[in-house]
Amino acid sequence: MTSDSVSRSNDRGPWIRSSHSSEEGGECVEVAPSFRGVHLRDSKDTTRPGPAVGHRAWTAFLGFVAAEPRD
Repeated sequence: MTSDSVSRSNDRGPWIRSSHSSEEGGECVEVAPSFRGVHLRDSKDTTRPGPAVGHRAWTAFLGFVAAEPRD
């Protein structure tokens, strides 16, 4: 499965905003899970299509983020 096939799918769920995003702007990321992967977008520009990744890539990303030391 390529990221193109994921991004063309219409089976995505509702957009979920990151708990680290605020209503004041700044870095706002939203995700929408689907059967084929996870769609990503910038919540400040929802008209611009964002990337989509497969479930394995998303799981690997979350594992990397969880292992990073926090400042």
